[in-house]
Amino acid sequence: MSAVLDTPASQSPARRAVSRFLRHRLALAGLVVVVAFVLVAAFAPWLAPYDPNATSWTAIRQPPSAAHWFGTDENGRDVLSRVIWGAQASLMAGVLAVLGAVAIGVPLGLLAGLAGGWVDAVIARIADAMLSVPFLILAIALAAFLGPALENAMLAIAISASPVFVRLARGMTLEMAATDWVEAARALGNPPWRIAALHIAPNIVPPLMVQATLSIAEAIIAEAALSFLGLGMQPPDPSWGSMLNSAQRFLTVAPWLAIFPGLAIFVVVLAFNLAGDGLRDALDPRIERR
Repeated sequence: MSAVLDTPASQSPARRAVSRFLRHRLALAGLVVVVAFVLVAAFAPWLAPYDPNATSWTAIRQPPSAAHWFGTDENGRDVLSRVIWGAQASLMAGVLAVLGAVAIGVPLGLLAGLAGGWVDAVIARIADAMLSVPFLILAIALAAFLGPALENAMLAIAISASPVFVRLARGMTLEMAATDWVEAARALGNPPWRIAALHIAPNIVPPLMVQATLSIAEAIIAEAALSFLGLGMQPPDPSWGSMLNSAQRFLTVAPWLAIFPGLAIFVVVLAFNLAGDGLRDALDPRIERR
């Protein structure tokens, strides 16, 4: 009996998705790296060996050593400590910006898909107009308008990323609205908000989760770019993007100043992309991994 119950066909969709994800080795590796970066950011005060803003004029641009594993910067600050603290800004900006994009885009997408008519036309055309502008260019323009600050950078990223979720939610809503159970709920007199909350929203969560995971990687890159341009985290607080901006003047004499924050961005973005790809494969019932 237990063998029958454990067959893939008898498992719940959630258990099948978890099983497929666990068999995706690259996705698991990405998830492990993401969790490691999250833990590093959460425990930065205890993991960082030095104060990230503490300067030492006797240790300016020192190469990696036993005392400073990642070397020191142009002000004698420990690069490892600044990379660890910079993880807080990058991950917070990535996650909160994407949550903001979801909060903006999903309700508008549901409204457009259910309301139809001129409401759908207006929302869809605005989303298309925003998508016609490259994501990073739009984020830079909005951040420059709002002013240099990490909070403004996150808001700019959230607004710039929201059209993707508008289109995804709208498309899924139009698809779900044509199903038999939604037609039955509408025939029983359920108001649109109830249909959206109980019959449509739960069924569009999986693709939204995949898109959100992949968008976090884009948001981290966008935050680094904005900080590099001076529109994100402001000195002396550490950010991977601002560290790269400071390092560009010393690439030939102190390459470690750019290598370590750049490597951190590369690894965490790759990890989120791997985890997102694995999540997409796990949540797609048409994909079965052996």
